[in-house]
Amino acid sequence: MDRIWYGGDYNPEQWPRDVWDDDVRLMQRAGVTVATVGVFSWARLEPRDGEFDFEWLDDVLGRLHAGGVRVDLATATASPPPWLALAHPEMLPVTEEGVRLSVGSRQHYSPSSAVYRRYADRLVRALAERYAGHPALEAWHVNNELACHVPRDFSDESAAAFRTWLTAKYGTVETLNEAWGTQFWSQGYSSFEEVMPPRAAPTFRNPTQLLDFDRFSSDAWLGVYEAEAAILREVSPGVPITTNFMGFFKGLDYWRHAEALDFISDDHYPDPADPAAPVIAAATRDLIRSLAGGPWILMEQATSAVNWRSRNAAKPDGMHRLLSLQAVARGADGVMQFQWRQSKAGAEKFHSGMVPHAGEDSRIFRETVALGEELGGLADVVGSRQQAHIAVLFDWDSWWALEQEATPSDLAYPMVVLRWYREFWRRGVLVDFARPGTDLSGYAVVVAPATHVLSTDALEGLAAYTRSGGRLVVGYQTGILDEQLHVHLGGYLGALRDVLGIRIEEFAPPAEPSISGGALPTLEIAGLAAGTAEEWGEVVRVDDAEVRSTFVGGMLDGLPAITRKASGDGTAWYVATAPEDLAAVVDEVLDSAGVAPEVPDLPEGVEAVRRGDRLFLLNWNATETRVGDETLPPRGAAILRD
Repeated sequence: MDRIWYGGDYNPEQWPRDVWDDDVRLMQRAGVTVATVGVFSWARLEPRDGEFDFEWLDDVLGRLHAGGVRVDLATATASPPPWLALAHPEMLPVTEEGVRLSVGSRQHYSPSSAVYRRYADRLVRALAERYAGHPALEAWHVNNELACHVPRDFSDESAAAFRTWLTAKYGTVETLNEAWGTQFWSQGYSSFEEVMPPRAAPTFRNPTQLLDFDRFSSDAWLGVYEAEAAILREVSPGVPITTNFMGFFKGLDYWRHAEALDFISDDHYPDPADPAAPVIAAATRDLIRSLAGGPWILMEQATSAVNWRSRNAAKPDGMHRLLSLQAVARGADGVMQFQWRQSKAGAEKFHSGMVPHAGEDSRIFRETVALGEELGGLADVVGSRQQAHIAVLFDWDSWWALEQEATPSDLAYPMVVLRWYREFWRRGVLVDFARPGTDLSGYAVVVAPATHVLSTDALEGLAAYTRSGGRLVVGYQTGILDEQLHVHLGGYLGALRDVLGIRIEEFAPPAEPSISGGALPTLEIAGLAAGTAEEWGEVVRVDDAEVRSTFVGGMLDGLPAITRKASGDGTAWYVATAPEDLAAVVDEVLDSAGVAPEVPDLPEGVEAVRRGDRLFLLNWNATETRVGDETLPPRGAAILRD
């Protein structure tokens, strides 16, 4: 399309037909260009085994086409009908404690279930054969939010699939034993048939087994997508295919999943009551743009409150517009919502919609119309790409491994990453997220925060990036383990020890509040980023690096907290803690790399992003804020053209 996607999930099966014509009228009034149809309609499409009812969907798609609305048609496989689960309870997922989950909700199936795959494939083929040539069809939407509720299935069928996956990965059980370190705790296997999923156990489970089960489970869900996509490509060639990601979602390795999609789409629901929401949302947009390698679609967001938090805050005036423009500024070619008409019944009836319970005479619908008109004027940004000079490594293996049991601390991987990201966001410096082991030569600065798992090749690649002129920033808990979760011995860091000029002798995080009493303990550092530091400390020994900051007090007194070393044509920093004044570190790195902010002296709470010839200025403050010659109203925006 040469216009921005604008619309939302449309669920006409929840409403009588006399509402459908009104839906089209209101969509036209709101400037809707695309509707996602059929996400949860399997029971309506196939009310009984093998008995399909497409008449109602023919009617819906015909009305939308006549109204000028394109269709992102879902395969409806996200929620099997009750008759299927009751006839085949073996398809239901099982928790690590052995509890088989039941019908009455959604996503009640195992991704490894042959029965589920067979019935889902039959439905997808029937849909594709009927609608492949429909004039309203814009794209296919496979399933929905894969693994959202059941990221890991521990059923016997998954156990068999896990063993098959391990056999393909390792070839022999001896290789598996070496990778998993099974000499520890007498875990050695004599055949693959002895291997089980890491179900509930008396104490800590094998770390590499846990990681491999994470990898297997992510691949199993990818298999669900690929099976449906293969049918769609066979029957409906040329129509692009997607499924909706969920931003920083731990369950799936989106780097691997992104390779299989024709275009990337994402669902994101920032909490309006969270002061950090603008930063988290911006980071999510940048992650999705990085996964896509270019433009993407915001497939779901809420027009106001959601229904699943303990307290569901409404979006204040202007916030929904800001979040929508932020997505466009950070590469989105579409701004979609869940859902079009707020439900009258069901578990999501209190989730806001473009047409709320109050109807068209409401704040939300007026904002819906205004946003549609504004997005209609931004068609020239569609397809435009952005160039970031900063890359922040983001890695699902590191996330899974760092947050396992029996690790040095209770670090939350995304929070460590976001701490660095926020400093670039505050300066209006665009960031890409990057996969370890990929070519980073196009970036002036690469940051590796808590990239816990790095192969020898990935470590050597980062070292080579530095020597060839890059600016590398390595944060604590980076380069600790290899891809099998074996320790990089001799001071951790592997090939990075030389370019950093340091080695790590021992971890020394602050004591937990429950041990020390009172508030969260902090460390003190002197020098660059002087002041308090949180969350982490360690014994760093310098070989030939410059010490930029030292710890003050306690067992780390006088030891390096931040170091810097020129290596080849580049420079590498090591940051062994979480300085409260992280800005000082980021400023030094950006100055060294010659990277300037998009807008000098950007006020706090204002976001600046360039896309094409447009500069987006977004004021997240509840007060009027001036940026250069522009005065931004509270929660207001300006879009300037060069």
